[in-house]
Order: sequence, then C-alpha cells, then structure tokens
Amino acid sequence: MRSDLQEGAALFNAGLWWEAHEAWEGPWMSAQGQERQFIQGLILLAAALHKRWHHGSLTSRNFEKALTKLADVPEVYRGINVARLREEVRLALNTEGMHPQIPLPSA
Repeated sequence: MRSDLQEGAALFNAGLWWEAHEAWEGPWMSAQGQERQFIQGLILLAAALHKRWHHGSLTSRNFEKALTKLADVPEVYRGINVARLREEVRLALNTEGMHPQIPLPSA
C-alpha cells in the first residue's frame, strides 16, 4: 500500500472513519485512473460507515457508490483484498461495533 494511504488505513482500522476519509482526500486528488477509483472507493466506504454509526443513517447510498467505484478494481489491489473489504463493510453497516480492517504492512 502506498505510504500516503497508510495513515488513512490506520484510522479506518481504528473506527475513525471520518478521519480516514479526510486523510485519503489528498492522495485521491493527485491520483489518476484505477488508483483514483480505488481511493475514492475507500473514501466512500469510510463515509458510509461514518454516516451509519455517527449519524444513525440507514441509507446505503455511499456504500452503493463505493461498490460502483470499486467494480473495476481487481479483487486484490495493492495487497488489499478488495472483495473481502467490501463484504466486511457490508456486514459492519449492520453490526454495531464491527470495524472492518485494511491490512497494513509490518514495520
């Protein structure tokens, strides 16, 4: 995973979804092509979880947008099992306290 995405991933893993969303904005703005779609998908996954558990929203609009962005990204991209992450977020949207995880490289 790109080092500039790792900060957002660590925040995401801790359940700090809005903060992860914000951390990924800069890399997303400078990315292109599939990398841009991937990062935007991560941002939308984080937004979906934040709206669900911090605002009580039962809508899945951001999650559906994320699925659209991630549809053309390989199931495993940059060391991340995108298919598993999508499913973990789907479950977490309906399971309070569940925090999907993005694998981080070992130090």
